[in-house]
Amino acid sequence: MEMFNPPHPGETIKELYMNDYNLTIAKLALMLGISRKHLSNIVNCKVPISTEVALKLAKCFKTSPEIWLREQLAYDLWNAKQTVKLDDVQEAF
Repeated sequence: MEMFNPPHPGETIKELYMNDYNLTIAKLALMLGISRKHLSNIVNCKVPISTEVALKLAKCFKTSPEIWLREQLAYDLWNAKQTVKLDDVQEAF
């Protein structure tokens, strides 16, 4: 079953981790070893989670990088399905 409009991983970081653990952008960026600006762009859903950031988030929050990457993939794929036109694509078989 396909999720309707899945959240960007930045929303999860903000809602489930930053709010629950009272973390600021600056503090979490320092913990992750990334710039405050880059984390801000992630949390504000402006850039995707990279594999490098997924590894850092996994260590920081004791999760797995696959969780973060699956969430990013679901978000990206859902958004692509809303905009990519496939009418001119021919099927191979």
